[in-house]
Amino acid sequence: MLKAGRIWALGAMSGTSLDGVDAAMVETDGEEIFAFGASDYRGYSEGEQAVLAGALGKWPGEDVAEAEAVVQMAHAELLSRFEGAQLVGFHGQTLAHEPRERGTYQIGDGAALSEALGVPVVWDFRSADVELGGEGAPLAPFFHFACAKWIGAERPLCFLNLGGVGNLTWVDPRKDRPEAEGALLAFDTGPANAPINDVMMRRRGLPYDKDGALARRGHVEDGALELFLDDAYFSRMPPKSLDRNEFSDMIGLVNELSDADAVATLTGMSAAAVLRGMEHCPEPPERLLVTGGGRHNPVLMEMLRVALDCPVEPVEAAGLDGDMLEAQAFAYLAVRVARGRPTSGPGTTGVRAAVCGGTISRPEGTD
Repeated sequence: MLKAGRIWALGAMSGTSLDGVDAAMVETDGEEIFAFGASDYRGYSEGEQAVLAGALGKWPGEDVAEAEAVVQMAHAELLSRFEGAQLVGFHGQTLAHEPRERGTYQIGDGAALSEALGVPVVWDFRSADVELGGEGAPLAPFFHFACAKWIGAERPLCFLNLGGVGNLTWVDPRKDRPEAEGALLAFDTGPANAPINDVMMRRRGLPYDKDGALARRGHVEDGALELFLDDAYFSRMPPKSLDRNEFSDMIGLVNELSDADAVATLTGMSAAAVLRGMEHCPEPPERLLVTGGGRHNPVLMEMLRVALDCPVEPVEAAGLDGDMLEAQAFAYLAVRVARGRPTSGPGTTGVRAAVCGGTISRPEGTD
């Protein structure tokens, strides 16, 4: 049984950028953060990335055995390096996400991972939310609420994750709990790093635009940007979520552009999507804290700073770890699941009522 009070939990995240697995420890009781612990990273090789990319968009019943083996092996290898974890939060790898149609699909076997690690594993975090009418994403907002409390925020602020897809969380730390009405608003803003990375790989054989160097040499094509912002997604009220490749057509808008102009335009699209999303904030945020790989792109960050009225800073400015925030989130959420507390609500995923989502697997022979 999970002991009462604070425990050390280990979380893992393999995101839509397909770069690798992050893992991090958090000491929490499922409500409050008490401490952040060790963290580590296990990158995917080029071959592993190719296998995972080839599985994107597939659903249960289709052959994803090779991709699942990559995910399982990478997680077991990384998580076995940690000591002292009493519980593991295992997100798996999202292959497809259509909450209003076929649902959501993450590969990875939490039961097998629990046997391999010898500790309970919480996994399949999204299915219950989708089954109850939610978007199934984003799931980090309840953790963002705890982070806002941990850094001592007193006024509304936003967390912006710029991964493969961008997602925004507006937090009101004046509320006493994340499921309280008006405490949170969260949604996917639009594509972030995924299309930039895809074009860099196709055209330059590079995984991403390091330091925004190529984007800085180009200019944003206004016509392509306007066509991008005409997409019906941006007029939808949140909560709302996206699949990694849902905006794949945007790459077609830059096909005729030079490499530099194409990457600059895609970077501008990612920033513009965030700006449109910020219009939905119930109250202007005091600051915007940016996590995920996009915070390392100075061109993208400058676009946001120029356009927004609040300070735009990497989360490190608040004492948080932007490389590990999502892994830490699933450590925190695992404890909430184990204690029967909500992990999403109407303001974060659009689910009809606050729901505790996740399956708990324990090693054979344990209670």
